[in-house]
Amino acid sequence: MTPQTKKRLKQLRRFRIRKKLSGTSVRPRMVTTFSNTHIYVQFIDDIARTTLASASTMHKGAADRGTLSANTKSAALLGKWAAEEAQGKGIKSVVFDRAGTRYHGKIKALADAAREAGLQF
Repeated sequence: MTPQTKKRLKQLRRFRIRKKLSGTSVRPRMVTTFSNTHIYVQFIDDIARTTLASASTMHKGAADRGTLSANTKSAALLGKWAAEEAQGKGIKSVVFDRAGTRYHGKIKALADAAREAGLQF
């Protein structure tokens, strides 16, 4: 399978998932994005089109951010930080948007850590 085909199929999965998910101010959409080196999480209100809270491995408040990367260990830490950030903004329940990636490895570690920290999916 060519890289262009893989990219196109992932984009179609994203569209299919986003068609069914929508975030509100009470229950925002928790979006996870992975690059080769970093992980990003945003809590988005789709009705008002605003980002309510965010966290990443590059965040200035992250302890040891020089050692964090896009792996399962960092994903678990980021899930905990993201949940704390969201609860600080008054968010208790979210809609989880995995952005077309399979639910295993980094995505599963991030989601499990956020659940343990108190977020409801």
